[in-house]
Amino acid sequence: MGCYDCCVRCLGGVPYASLVATLLCFSGVALFCGCGHEALAETETLVETYFARNPEDYITLASFIEYFQYVIYGLAAFFFLYCILLLAEGFYTTSAVKQTFGEFRSTRCGRCLSTTFVVATYTLAVIWLVVFAVSAVPVYFFYNMAYACHTINILSETTASLTQHAWVCIDARQFGLLPWSTTPGRVCGSTLVAACKTKEFFLTYDLYIAAFAGAGVTLLALFLYITSTTYNFAILRFLGRKGIRC
Repeated sequence: MGCYDCCVRCLGGVPYASLVATLLCFSGVALFCGCGHEALAETETLVETYFARNPEDYITLASFIEYFQYVIYGLAAFFFLYCILLLAEGFYTTSAVKQTFGEFRSTRCGRCLSTTFVVATYTLAVIWLVVFAVSAVPVYFFYNMAYACHTINILSETTASLTQHAWVCIDARQFGLLPWSTTPGRVCGSTLVAACKTKEFFLTYDLYIAAFAGAGVTLLALFLYITSTTYNFAILRFLGRKGIRC
C-alpha cells in the first residue's frame, strides 16, 4: 500500500492539462514548421516557372521566403523552450494547489511567475491567431487554382465550350503574392491545367494544408495553456489571500 499511495500522490501532482497542451504544441509546431518550410521552397519554384518571367518580379517574394524559413527555425526553438517552461510551471502550480509535497506552499514569487506566464501566453495566443489566419491565404490560393483547373477540365469536355477555358485564369497578383508589375502574373487555360498537373503543385498544396492544420493545433494548445495557467493562478492567488506561505 505504501508504494501504491506514493504512486497515487505522484500522479495527483501531474498537470494533465498542461501535459496534453505540451504534446499538442509540439505536434502542431513540428507540423507547421516542417511542412511550411518545404511548402515555401516549392512555392518559389512554382512562381518562377509559371507566374514570373523576370527574376526582378519575384525577388521580393523570394527574399520573404528565405527570411521566413529562418524565422521558422527560431519559432521551433522558441516553442520548444516555452512549452517546457509552461509544463514545468504547470507541475509547480499543480503541486502548490494540491499541496502534494509535504509543506510546499504558494509563494509570492510563484504567484508572480504564474502571472507572467498567463500574460505571456495570452499575448502569444493573440499573435498566433494572426499567424493562423495568414497561413490560410496560401491554402485559399491553391484551392482557387485547383478549382480553376477543374472548371477548365469540365469546359474542355463540352464541344461548344472548347474556347471558353482559355479565359479561365488564376492571378497571383490578386492574392498579394506578386507585385502588379509582374509579367505575366497570371496563368490561363491549358497552361494553368499543365501547372495543376505538376508534382510541385500537388506537393505544395498538401504541405500548406498540413501547415495550416499544424497552426490550428498549436492555437488549440495555447488555449489549453491559457485555461490551465489561469485556473492555477486563480487558486494560487486564493491561497495567497489566505496567508499561506513557504
